[in-house]
Amino acid sequence: MQIIPMRELKNTVEIERRCAEENGPVFVTKNGYGRLVVMDIEYYERTMKEMEEAKLIMEGLRDVDEGRVVDGPTALEEIRREYGL
Repeated sequence: MQIIPMRELKNTVEIERRCAEENGPVFVTKNGYGRLVVMDIEYYERTMKEMEEAKLIMEGLRDVDEGRVVDGPTALEEIRREYGL
């Protein structure tokens, strides 16, 4: 994990290199406290995709917990009926 002071943000080439090297976020501090996170766009997109997948899994588990499920044969029959298969 890279941690840099805010004043180093002026050197964008170096920040870009660090993000690529780290393959993760670079944390920026101001007066010793965390203020910003800088990351490579590929890392950001991958992280957002993983978060969306986790959200969908959690929604599915919530459906199971709350009884909003249908067994396989019933689901297939409903699909066949709806689409005339």
